[in-house]
Amino acid sequence: MECDLSKGKTAVIVGAQWGDEGKGKIVDVLSENFSIVARYAGGHNAGHTVIINGKKFVLQLVPCGVLRPGCRSVIGNGVVLDPMAFLKEVAALRETGVQVDGNLFVSNRAHVILPYHRMIELASENAPGRVKIGTTSRGIGPAYEDKMGRRGLRVADLLDLELLKTHIENACREKNMIAHALFNSEPLDPDKMYQEYAEASQKIAPFVCDTAGLLNRAIAQGESVMFEGAQGTMLDIDHGTYPFVTSSSATTGGAVIGTGVAPTSINTVIGLTKAYCTRVGGGPFPSELHDATGDLLRARGNEFGAVTGRPRRCGWLDLPLLRYASMINGISWWVVTKLDVLDELDEIPVCVGYKINGKATDEIPAHASGFDHIECIYSNLPGWRTSTENIVDVEKLPKQARDYLAFMEKETGARVGMVSTGPDRQQTMFVDDFAKEINALTRQNQK
Repeated sequence: MECDLSKGKTAVIVGAQWGDEGKGKIVDVLSENFSIVARYAGGHNAGHTVIINGKKFVLQLVPCGVLRPGCRSVIGNGVVLDPMAFLKEVAALRETGVQVDGNLFVSNRAHVILPYHRMIELASENAPGRVKIGTTSRGIGPAYEDKMGRRGLRVADLLDLELLKTHIENACREKNMIAHALFNSEPLDPDKMYQEYAEASQKIAPFVCDTAGLLNRAIAQGESVMFEGAQGTMLDIDHGTYPFVTSSSATTGGAVIGTGVAPTSINTVIGLTKAYCTRVGGGPFPSELHDATGDLLRARGNEFGAVTGRPRRCGWLDLPLLRYASMINGISWWVVTKLDVLDELDEIPVCVGYKINGKATDEIPAHASGFDHIECIYSNLPGWRTSTENIVDVEKLPKQARDYLAFMEKETGARVGMVSTGPDRQQTMFVDDFAKEINALTRQNQK
């Protein structure tokens, strides 16, 4: 699928696997070409790690564009906002000299996470007999439940102190009863909660605006906007490996729902994938490795959660999964991260298809149990057995590494536009055609 970025000024960055594909770094690298970066889904369970000249930044709610001077960052209405986590992150950014005031905007329609959401999620996840999803227990799911149940609290409501007090009193009465009856949890104090969140609301107020209006005006004026996803396609509430998914729309469609821009304003979709595959928490993972090679990938890739520190499950690249992600999202370009993790391997198996009960299939099972019977069909590609870490030109990669990327292109139908071989900004290389199209979106070209 070809797409000329020079005819439009928007792009969606979406994870094509189970999250952790390196979106933070790539959004940071590409944000140089965009006026605004807008986050459209998830909460502070999604950690994006960015390393700039050896200095590490871990962002959870704030879009990575905040690290680029002159680039505005937007937290869209599709995000669920924990006020305390947000203020803590803002304070940490200020301490490092990052300009957040005047550059960071929060949607007045985003829903708020409150302490009872964490209480309910933690108790529910640990309840006897429950299938563990592997949540971060940060209240994300229950906040989305309240949103869909039309009993949530939005940021605009957070700023109305009279409404906030009434909402907290009513919600605590209900949630305390539920938590005590089902999980024997200790009750939360509504008065204390109100005082804490009333104080927080005053600190958040300067960041709050109608971000849908801000984004649509920017697009109409010819500014470039990048929409930053959280998690990945296979964690999407509708299209992922349900029920082992997140609580929001992590796919491209979520960019429209979660920011208030029209579908027709999305110009292109850039899909992120590691050169192999990882997953955190429970759920299906057809190409997972349970041996020393899996341990090697985990060690070389430093596969531990940026927010939770949890070790990630590791496996081979899964092309049926990428084809599915490409179809669901409309991916035009691939960004392949952590290619260097494969540098030591003599041979690299790649999953090219599935068999279910011995029968070849192109479909991704709708039911999690369907994955229990999947057998991966592998093609073994030669490794390159040399370091790719300091290479900055795709054409200078070892031939076997270029062949690996070409095989991925052929099997998925989307082109490889960028390759990352390390965590720092500088350890990134562009394919010429992709670089030319991205450069058409620079702020200088918009003037």
